[in-house]
Amino acid sequence: MRAFLQDRSVIFVRKPAGLPKRKQLSVATWGMRIPTPDFQDGTEILRLEDGFLRSVGLGADLVRPLSWVRDTRGIYYDATKPSDLEYILKTSEFTGELKERAKKLRQSLLDAEITKYNVGNKMEWRRPLSDQRVILVPGQVESDASIRYGAGDIKTNLDLLKASRCENPDAFIIYKPHPDVVAGLRSEGKRESVAVNFCDEVVLDISMGSLLKQVDEVHVMTSLTGFEALLRGKKVVAYGMPFYAGWGLTIDRGMHPETAVRRTRILSLDELVAGALILYPTYVSRRTGQFTTPELALHELLEWRDSKKPQRKLWQMMLRKILQAFRY
Repeated sequence: MRAFLQDRSVIFVRKPAGLPKRKQLSVATWGMRIPTPDFQDGTEILRLEDGFLRSVGLGADLVRPLSWVRDTRGIYYDATKPSDLEYILKTSEFTGELKERAKKLRQSLLDAEITKYNVGNKMEWRRPLSDQRVILVPGQVESDASIRYGAGDIKTNLDLLKASRCENPDAFIIYKPHPDVVAGLRSEGKRESVAVNFCDEVVLDISMGSLLKQVDEVHVMTSLTGFEALLRGKKVVAYGMPFYAGWGLTIDRGMHPETAVRRTRILSLDELVAGALILYPTYVSRRTGQFTTPELALHELLEWRDSKKPQRKLWQMMLRKILQAFRY
């Protein structure tokens, strides 16, 4: 927390009632855990969340992140109201220099096969020999706030699979459960165990970067995988309202009218990348502990991923056992 708010003076309180009495006050809170009405008028709310290039390892394992977002309007996964990211995408002047920077950053991500968590086996998944279209359906943690605040009518992994199959009866559909669920750190979704009945293959320990190279389309509720698929030029069908939907880059199946009316601008892919990866997040160097750029953060992420895999520390192994026992 102190690293990502090093440009501010930070004190910690357990509840809003413990806040100091000041006329000018900023309150940082994780995601949507504390609603805005709990704070006095005039208080700046700074909502924090993982960035889109996070780490080598899962947040549920308490792996330290390289990026967070700090949002003063809302948070990017809450489609019910504007966020700083939505404001950036809607109003920013994307200069030629900025778009060229975004293009180079995107190409670096593709070359390195970098994704949010960078977990899974690097071995290649092989698509079927037939000429069927291959559709990837990524699972989500169904209790996740992005589904509560950003899903459309479809709110479960099983319903997403059913909709994808109904719309594409002849496609080869693969389902990839969320890595936190695979690791036993979060509970699987409602009736997710029968997902195999609505897809052709369930894929577990294959890295998302290598998997995305092989598929033709990605169907999502609000998963960041949809954004990672757009980076790779894939067709993305969104049944919810993720931050990257509504800008002319996705096929939108679940966009509510009140959200659609705010997202009327048509963006290029490089403009979306500029907003989501350059202008919106905050990056902190693993080496220096200071703020850094997305390009330098990517370099550190590559070194981290490609270094000899460190052994999980005893406290981390104990934590994982506890989380597996009390999945939420």
